[in-house]
Amino acid sequence: MHKFSRLLINNIFLALVFLGTVAVIAFYFLPTFVSIDDKQQERVIQNISHVMSLQLNEEQPISIDFANELGNLLRQTTPFLSLKIKHKNTELFSYSDPNSIKKATIYIPKEKNLTLLLQKQRVIITYQINNQEQLTLLINIAIALTLLTVSFVLISTWRQYVIQTKLFNIISDQIKHDLSTLNTNDALTTDTKNNILLKIPALQKGIAEIKSLMTAQLQNHSMLETKANQDSLTGLDNRNMFVQFYEEQVVKESPVKFGVLLITRCSELQTINQVQGYNAGDDYISKVAKIMKNALVSHPLGKLFRLNSSDFATILPNEQLKAAEEYATLLTTKFNEYQQISDLESVAFTGLVFFDKSKPLGELLALADTGVSVAQTHQTNAWFSQKDSGIFTNDNTNHGNQNWRQEIDSVIEGQRIRLLLQPIQPSGRNSKVYGEVLARFLNIHDDMLPTASFIAMAEKLDKIIAVDKLIIDTVISEIIDKNMLDQSFGINISARSINDEHFMIWLERKLLREPLAAPRLVFEITEVGLQQNIKNSKRFVDMLHRVGSRVTVERFGLGMTSFKFFRDLTPDYIKMDSSYTHDIDDDKNNQYFLRLMVDLAHRLGINVLAESVESQEEKHTLEKLFIDGCQGFYVGKPTPLE
Repeated sequence: MHKFSRLLINNIFLALVFLGTVAVIAFYFLPTFVSIDDKQQERVIQNISHVMSLQLNEEQPISIDFANELGNLLRQTTPFLSLKIKHKNTELFSYSDPNSIKKATIYIPKEKNLTLLLQKQRVIITYQINNQEQLTLLINIAIALTLLTVSFVLISTWRQYVIQTKLFNIISDQIKHDLSTLNTNDALTTDTKNNILLKIPALQKGIAEIKSLMTAQLQNHSMLETKANQDSLTGLDNRNMFVQFYEEQVVKESPVKFGVLLITRCSELQTINQVQGYNAGDDYISKVAKIMKNALVSHPLGKLFRLNSSDFATILPNEQLKAAEEYATLLTTKFNEYQQISDLESVAFTGLVFFDKSKPLGELLALADTGVSVAQTHQTNAWFSQKDSGIFTNDNTNHGNQNWRQEIDSVIEGQRIRLLLQPIQPSGRNSKVYGEVLARFLNIHDDMLPTASFIAMAEKLDKIIAVDKLIIDTVISEIIDKNMLDQSFGINISARSINDEHFMIWLERKLLREPLAAPRLVFEITEVGLQQNIKNSKRFVDMLHRVGSRVTVERFGLGMTSFKFFRDLTPDYIKMDSSYTHDIDDDKNNQYFLRLMVDLAHRLGINVLAESVESQEEKHTLEKLFIDGCQGFYVGKPTPLE
């Protein structure tokens, strides 16, 4: 839409073009017009002179009186600027318009000589016709035309501006009206079609294109917003929405004055991902989320969030701790039911904490997390209500850790450990593989403690070396007592242990005292753990080889191992991380990488294993890549070591 000034300038330009064209045409035809008038006047002069000459005798000469009479008569018929009558080079009559100079004539015609034969006597009439009246008329017409053009420009500009304003207002209303349907329907409804303000095909097509673009933009924005604020696996709001909800519904002025925050941690996610694969882990998380959603039905104001891969948060607004504990008890019951049908060691543990507007969110999360840590030391899928906010004082900072410290010490002292064995299936007859021993830990009530949390807390509390010793002692005792020396067993060991001098001495002496069991043991350590201290890692591998044991570098591919380190370390096996084997049948890049690693490892005499094999397609693809052995739930589930 143009402004009034812009429209006025455009119209003035058009008017100037019009007037200029008219002026050019007028001045182009002006000489022709004057010439025609001159010829007409010439015929008039000739006619009058001829009539006057009839009054003369043939012998009577042209006199001054005759010349004056002829000149005055001509002046009465035609306006002249000048008029002269000569006979035989004698000027008989002369006239000039005294006002011609004052009038500033625009166009002055050339002086013309007209020779007439009057009664056989040559008379020369010299004249200049006065065209001032015609020129004045032409000027007046030009002025009038200019004034009319200016008036027309102003009126036309104003009308264009008004019409344009109305038109654009109608178009704007039409666009607003049509775009308003984007929030309800993608297409025009019958009522919308009846309300079309301008039935202009081009306009309707343009609006339709705008609506299409707007719809696509809204959909993209909605998808991005959903991705940013929702967990794609469970459909729950994520941590961003959790923080936003707490700040808007609790911190600010709102009907929520108090409530209970619950953190529920899925204890088996890491184990399931490593042993069964990521698909099983996703299925596990989805089922836990579904259980929590169903349990929350009785709390209509409650809100459920997924904070990270393993943690869920539940906010129960304006509810007392007792009601929240009933909800947590219901969760425990449902988790126990799911555990029985899914062959899991545990499902999830929950920590509860009461809050009001005075509690910062960070403190609440720390309290609830402590509650989870305490609950994990109780019975399976337990919950714990953290009522003592004083744990953040200097005297009680290790409240949650202390529970775990006591629990870990109790497990070590009571040797409450259960061993499972998951087989690794060889890909060929000549492949030499083993079964991986998986340790599970029991509390004083013989309830299974969450393995991932137990190991993590043992690392944190500097108890992991003692735990590693317990596992090694138990495995060696089991295979000797049950006479299982015809098999090989893989034992996971922590990076902290191999970097501890006392542990290394203890392990070497232990294996030397057990010459029958030592060759049956394969110690698994992560690639990242070996990279922490290359010198100690090399010494550890050399020691194991001296006593007849073997070494597996597990979770291979996550670190930045150089070829020199890989060659000098000389492990017996490398076990590819599950991120490389997951959906290997569809991932050409991982297939290429694995093929290179297998070729390199075989040249160095190292066997390559694959973990988390979940399907026949994955197993078949790995075998085509000449993997030496496959491990996963598709190959075999963990069973008690017998």
